[in-house]
Amino acid sequence: MKTPKTLFLTWQDPISRYWFPIGRVTFDGSTYQFVYTKGVKEAEEKSAFKPLSSFPRLDEVYTSTQLFPVFANRLMSRSRPDYQRFIEWLNIPNDENDPITILARSAGERETDTLAVFPCPEIDERGQYHLYFFSHGLRHLPSSAIERINQLESGEKLWLAHEFQNPYDSQALILNTEDHYFVGYCPRYLLAEIFELLRHNSNLDVQVERVNKPPTPLQFRLLCKMSVDVVDDFRPFSSSQYNPLAESMNFRFFST
Repeated sequence: MKTPKTLFLTWQDPISRYWFPIGRVTFDGSTYQFVYTKGVKEAEEKSAFKPLSSFPRLDEVYTSTQLFPVFANRLMSRSRPDYQRFIEWLNIPNDENDPITILARSAGERETDTLAVFPCPEIDERGQYHLYFFSHGLRHLPSSAIERINQLESGEKLWLAHEFQNPYDSQALILNTEDHYFVGYCPRYLLAEIFELLRHNSNLDVQVERVNKPPTPLQFRLLCKMSVDVVDDFRPFSSSQYNPLAESMNFRFFST
């Protein structure tokens, strides 16, 4: 498995519940770098976003030899007795210790704040992009749907459907099984890009990557894998909102 080198940081407006991509962290093997992306300007204009305390200036490039605390705090401590089980839930090698890889798969979501991360997918040897995510909204599903999720097999196909009459999010994309069980939602912070992928390439495939049986928490129950063929010059997460905001490279070394 290729290690993701880039993670995007997204922020949710606690009032509107809308997600904005606001930043990007990269790792070159020795140095971490964080920059705000142009999506942060939309977050400012529409939802009065304020810069994160760790990164107070929008126009600077922050660098560090250690992972920035705002990301490191989203990693489970290796000293926890359930750490190895957590790595298995993510379906990555048991000896994997790269924090970018772990964050890319887990999304780094915490109940105490409004941030999440997701990776910039890379092209594999077959000319495809792959994006992994855990199905959302399972705690709102009936017990029959949870039972069906527990019975899913790796590689089983899932079907996307646009729930345009959803009163909370008209862009909601739901996941269904072939036998018409509703098994959750795509993460809201990925919706804009998934719709963009669908516009460029209708050959978008979603499969079950892994089902973590009870008593695994519902937020880590159903791991999905989305695959899409490379078409023309289109690259996911390449629109302006994902591009660095800083035009002049004002570097600031981050001391941890």
